Amino acid sequence: MNSTDTSVPATETALAVRLGEPGVILRVGQAGHPTAQAHTGLASLELAAPIGENTAFNIGSVAKQITAYLCIRAARDGLLTLDRPVDDILPRFHIPDVTVGDLMQHRGGIRDAESLLSLAGFRELDHYTADDLLQLAYRQQHRAVEPSRFLYSNTGYLLLAEALTHAYGAGLHEIASQQVFIPLGMASARFKTDPREVIPGAAASYQAVAGGWQHQQRPVTLPGPGSLWCAAADLDRWLAHLWHEWHLSVDDALPFEQHLSYQPSDHAPFKYGAGLYADPRPGRTAVFHYGHEQGFSAAAHLTNSGLRAICLSNHAGIAADQVLAAALADPTLESGADPGELLSRALASLPAPKTTTSTGSADTEPAHTSLGTFVCDEVPGAVRLTRSAGSLYLWRRGTFDRLTCTGSTYAADGYTLTLDTSSTANEVMSTPNGFVLDLDRAPGLHYQRRSD
Repeated sequence: MNSTDTSVPATETALAVRLGEPGVILRVGQAGHPTAQAHTGLASLELAAPIGENTAFNIGSVAKQITAYLCIRAARDGLLTLDRPVDDILPRFHIPDVTVGDLMQHRGGIRDAESLLSLAGFRELDHYTADDLLQLAYRQQHRAVEPSRFLYSNTGYLLLAEALTHAYGAGLHEIASQQVFIPLGMASARFKTDPREVIPGAAASYQAVAGGWQHQQRPVTLPGPGSLWCAAADLDRWLAHLWHEWHLSVDDALPFEQHLSYQPSDHAPFKYGAGLYADPRPGRTAVFHYGHEQGFSAAAHLTNSGLRAICLSNHAGIAADQVLAAALADPTLESGADPGELLSRALASLPAPKTTTSTGSADTEPAHTSLGTFVCDEVPGAVRLTRSAGSLYLWRRGTFDRLTCTGSTYAADGYTLTLDTSSTANEVMSTPNGFVLDLDRAPGLHYQRRSD
């Protein structure tokens, strides 16, 4: 571990605060040159507190690279083996032949437990814990996809946090503090493990709604995949260290590739390795990750030349990855452009943030005819199908989705439903025997009619 902070103190630009709005911070730096950043908007609308250099954000999945790095350090120290089956470490995990490295690369075929929460009966503002998500992981009996296929899974990283706890006998935050945060001087960085915990200097996240704003945080925290809070300056210290590690071995094209290969991901031509997406194309080699968590968004980008770029947002309508992409495409970036000008141009290039509107309820729908209640062995709870005015509806604990027929399947936001082929055409809208739900990150859920 290189414990020296190699970043140069930042020059800072504070843009005019958007009146009464949350905002973003953009930070850019090049190895051996001063770091600069700009920010706009409020960290807290209630307190009219502006975003500043030390404001902490939830960086979501950007934290995966640190969790993966801790696994690599554990392997270096002989505490963890990347090709060891996960069920050897966590006996309650039942899917065979899934290794630690598979989880790091999203190649374990683990359904994302967060995607299953609503099917399991949780509503958006219900409190749930990491243990609730682990219970959903431990119910899974087989890979949702074939071994060679990429399936992005936050749950895989939650399991990695459990494996690290087993290896070190300490929690994820304690491990990260000792091995990364304290040595690098990342004073604001903290894996939050209790939703009641107060993070000093933390921003709140907001969504624009008709007539005002709504908080987006929920009463939950997810150790590992989505609970790291830190300021842009501390995330920059991590990227500076990552670049140092990257260049320890000139033979390695990508960070930590000597420990774990990079494989095709869900976004060609990008690959995925140790908690990092990578663009391996000559002339543009870089690693990056984005995060979206409860109204926060984050993006971190590092090139093999040492360019570091970070964007953090607490405005649900302004995605940090879109802002950062616009800044990276700005022709003045490499020549040391003023970060305030970069941020202003990036924000101006984005479409106007959308305002959410209320959705319909059962009270506004025609009468529903029940088609049955259905259960799945790998998800607790039950779901219902109903028919109303010729349309099919899927119900989960009082809320519903109207399904759109797309040939042989039905589609809703984020998933498709395929009726059991044993159901006849007449049964489709009367009494189907079962169906398969394919969620974006949790495919292949087989539901069967429950006998009442």
